[in-house]
Amino acid sequence: MEKVVGIRFKPAGKIYDFNSGPYVLNVGDKVIVTTEQGLGLGVVATPPEPLNKKETSSPLKKVFRLATNEDVVQREKNILLETEAHDFCQKQVEKLKLEMNLFAVESTFDASKLTFFFTADGRVDFRELVKILVRQFRLRIEMRQVGIRNQAKMCGGLGRCGREICCSSFIEKFEPVSIKMAKEQGLSLNPTKISGLCGRLMCCLTFEDGTYKKLKECYPKVGKFVTTDKGRGKVIRHNVIGNRLTVRLDEGGEYEADLANVKQDKPKG
Repeated sequence: MEKVVGIRFKPAGKIYDFNSGPYVLNVGDKVIVTTEQGLGLGVVATPPEPLNKKETSSPLKKVFRLATNEDVVQREKNILLETEAHDFCQKQVEKLKLEMNLFAVESTFDASKLTFFFTADGRVDFRELVKILVRQFRLRIEMRQVGIRNQAKMCGGLGRCGREICCSSFIEKFEPVSIKMAKEQGLSLNPTKISGLCGRLMCCLTFEDGTYKKLKECYPKVGKFVTTDKGRGKVIRHNVIGNRLTVRLDEGGEYEADLANVKQDKPKG
């Protein structure tokens, strides 16, 4: 029976499905697979499972073979080439005065192509730069402009929580993040406090958004009038984690009441 295995090429990168062929594979095994760019070295991210359990729109490429020590050495050589290419390209960018931020270079496994990743505010005319790179390395060259969030994912770093940023450690694809999520969770709307290294809203705002929405279903909305053991007042704030809410009393002052001790006023009519 044919089996499908999940292969990852970068840490926290997307997992791609391949036909495991005759190989017995375990999570963490290094393998050589056939990709659109040629052969590539990847790591088994999900164990093989029967092919009929997965919906595939097209035939899967097969695992070419298990990786050898020579393959690992080749990858190390590629890393050195990438470092050299990055340094050379950065000098040329400065020399040509191009308004672009080069942040990464990737080589194909067989070192036949180099891809240069950069961010920029607008379009960049890098035709002269490509000519210089081709003359220097005698390889196929691709310049790829990406967004600032992709740059953070590829470069990594530490978030304000003190841990490695989520996008480079485990998030496979970006989900939409909105300021409404921060409001739902009662967070400060100061951009410096809810933005990540990339300058965009932190991805972790999405993690608990559904939980907050579910918990708030039993809370009276902000602005509604309720009755507490201290008197009547208007809801001005929720403390979902503490199962409490803050009420501005009609008699003056604020009071944080237990949700269980609050009764919402019935609408008149």
